[in-house]
Amino acid sequence: MTLLKPSPFGGKKNTRTVGRSFQPTFLIVFTLLMLTGIGARLAYLQIVEGANHRKRAEANRIRMIPKQPERGNIFDRNGKLLASTRYPRSVYLWPMAHTKPSWSVVAPRLSKILDVSQEEMEKKLEEAGANSSSLIRVARDLNEAQITALKEYESELKDVEISTEAVRYYPHGKELAHVLGYTRELTPEQLKERKQEGYRLGDVIGQMGVEKAYEKMLRGEWGGQQVEVDGAGRPLRVLGEKQAKAGNDLHLTIDLEMQKTAEKALGDRNGAIVALDPKNGAVLAMVSHPTFDPNIFSKQKLTQKDWETVQGAEHPLVNRALSAFPPASTFKIVTATAGLESGKFSPSTVLQTYGSLTIGGTRFGEWNHAGFGPLGFVGALQWSSDTFFYQIGRGVGGPTLIEWTHKYGFGKKTGFEFANEETKGLVPDETWKQKVWKMPWTVGDSINMSIGQGALQTTPLQVAIMFAVPANGGYRVQPHLLKDNEQAKSWRESLNMKPTTISVLRQGLRKVVAEGTGKVLNKPTIPPVAGKSGTAEAWKGHVKQNHAWFGAYAPADQPEILIVAFAEHSGGGGGSVAAPMILDIMQEYFYRKYPGKYQKPESENPPNSRRN
Repeated sequence: MTLLKPSPFGGKKNTRTVGRSFQPTFLIVFTLLMLTGIGARLAYLQIVEGANHRKRAEANRIRMIPKQPERGNIFDRNGKLLASTRYPRSVYLWPMAHTKPSWSVVAPRLSKILDVSQEEMEKKLEEAGANSSSLIRVARDLNEAQITALKEYESELKDVEISTEAVRYYPHGKELAHVLGYTRELTPEQLKERKQEGYRLGDVIGQMGVEKAYEKMLRGEWGGQQVEVDGAGRPLRVLGEKQAKAGNDLHLTIDLEMQKTAEKALGDRNGAIVALDPKNGAVLAMVSHPTFDPNIFSKQKLTQKDWETVQGAEHPLVNRALSAFPPASTFKIVTATAGLESGKFSPSTVLQTYGSLTIGGTRFGEWNHAGFGPLGFVGALQWSSDTFFYQIGRGVGGPTLIEWTHKYGFGKKTGFEFANEETKGLVPDETWKQKVWKMPWTVGDSINMSIGQGALQTTPLQVAIMFAVPANGGYRVQPHLLKDNEQAKSWRESLNMKPTTISVLRQGLRKVVAEGTGKVLNKPTIPPVAGKSGTAEAWKGHVKQNHAWFGAYAPADQPEILIVAFAEHSGGGGGSVAAPMILDIMQEYFYRKYPGKYQKPESENPPNSRRN
């Protein structure tokens, strides 16, 4: 008999575990979190990063075919063309070209036609980066044979683009090389520095001269076409175009005809010629020799012969008009000024000159070894007496002489546009001598400086500025190349000299040409000239080969042109070597400007004649 009934809930034990406890809740929360995360990510990609992704998608679909701007033209003061643009044909590739299967066919063919190595092309494409939307130039200045070959193999070279580009051209070649400078494709280092300014791979930039000094004005702005391409990168249609903006034209103070005459007058000698308007410092001509042809830098690749023309032992790329040399007796203008302005000597001062003077145990000689008897300032300038100016230098002392040397602009840059090419020269003083030689300044140093020798170093441009002071009545001018309509006073500063000092200087410099060491310029073919010669002791290796200087302005009473000629290691004197160069230039200038006013130069020595 059964005492207990089986429970209605009894029976077999329930072993089910799924869905029990917290598992359903966990799955629901996990699913919700995943959906929320995915939604948030989608929202971030579409809302926050949407613009960037659209831009990247557009970059894959849209390409920019850039159009290089023309550099501004450069003209002389009379509107004659000095630098312009030519339009050679060039070869371009898309940056990803070297990653395509077809590159194995394209590269060898292009390399052979263009004479450019495959490695060189690949390097340019890699530098641009595969995501670059601009075409990359791999060769420029194609000749007709290369163009014919590219067309012949057109079926193999589907990704190759041929287009014209603007390339700098200098119609006068070597004659203006150091004034205009040249342009050249950016180096990788320059590109890194200039990228933020909008420069890109393949851009050209002014590397020297006017081209460098006025790069921002000359450069212009890039333009180009927006082109839609398919998945293979083939153009489908033009979406838009932005015109390239040409650079600004520049008008220089240079007189092309005078520049050509100066270049011929200097001839094959190493040296420089600078011509200024003495009233305001406008540079009318600036020649340096040896020179070079700036057009070679417009080539895609320079030949060995090209490199030799610019890397010779005589340094053709150096602008000698802005390089420093001892000024020799031209500096007596400064010494005379220091003497007269110091109050220790008057315009009526007369000093005995000698064959030599012994000061501090050192003998300082006269250039003619005999002396000139008693001389005043005018006569001392006329005959360039060394012993006269020794006495002036000793009398005023080093500090006063150095002070006036600085006032004339020596020992610092002139403010000329070519700041990176111009040296400031050297004006030695007590501090410099103690630092370099560990010795104090002595009276002998003052005596050496008084005739432009010793450690004193000046540039032909600085010497020209010195001559402008007596020429214009006592103003130091700032030399410049950019022509404008500013008045002369904007470009000059008064040295506050006594009128009597200026009068003595002008009389002395006129006497130099009329009766002294510069009589080669006393000709009826030009107006009356005032000037000063200089012959600086110098050695080339172990051989003594002096530098020759001459500075002159004309007409002597109302100067409108000032010229300084410098012949490096000429071996001759300023009056015999440098002055004839100035004669050639002045004859050309005055005969052209005032036809019939002055006697025509003799046929055996016409303007533009070369003196070797």
